[in-house]
Amino acid sequence: MATNKILVIDDTTVVRVKVREMLPPGNFEVLEAKDGVEGLNFILQEKLSLIMLDFLLPKMSGWEVFQQVQAHPELRKIPLVIMSGRKEEVTEKITEPFEHFEFLGKPFDQKQLISAIKLAMSKAKLPRPELVSVGAVAVKNGTVVTSAVANDPVAEPSAANIAMPTVVTEQRQSAASNATPSAGGASDAEINALNEKMVKMQAEIDALKKQLTQVVTFIKQKIK
Repeated sequence: MATNKILVIDDTTVVRVKVREMLPPGNFEVLEAKDGVEGLNFILQEKLSLIMLDFLLPKMSGWEVFQQVQAHPELRKIPLVIMSGRKEEVTEKITEPFEHFEFLGKPFDQKQLISAIKLAMSKAKLPRPELVSVGAVAVKNGTVVTSAVANDPVAEPSAANIAMPTVVTEQRQSAASNATPSAGGASDAEINALNEKMVKMQAEIDALKKQLTQVVTFIKQKIK
């Protein structure tokens, strides 16, 4: 029975399979998540030895997942490798040097993967300042929600006492849907919904471009 669990969060099947095949034989289990919400659900429910997180993900971006993990004093102790085909995507949000996680550029080979994992494990052991818990988070029916206090019924039992101050709550979403119409005839909720659709469409386009690039790279590597 595997005693160590490695979570690979990436929307591209090729990358997830590649990581699984490159890992050396050992007493571990590889879990796979294809989007940020599914990945955060695994993080909350499983006892993980390592997280490999793509920075560009559907439903919830890798940056958002990173924020949720870093906001909890226990989850942020898990060794973390952030993956991206464009390092500037990461450095726009997180300045170098990366003190508590390791960055792995795409495409990567087995040597680079193993090196990134070892460095991530070393960095995870470094001392960090303590955090103050301000709420709880849970994944409920595929949606990330928070509660004002740890024992709020909104949060699932497995996620109690997890501090996640930045997640948008279901209550806020409900309030937005009940917004009054503006002078132009469209409500704030309708405008927000339209903006969200545009953002999602752009994210899907970017994800498709990235997948195509990774597939071409993978095919070239196989041909060599």
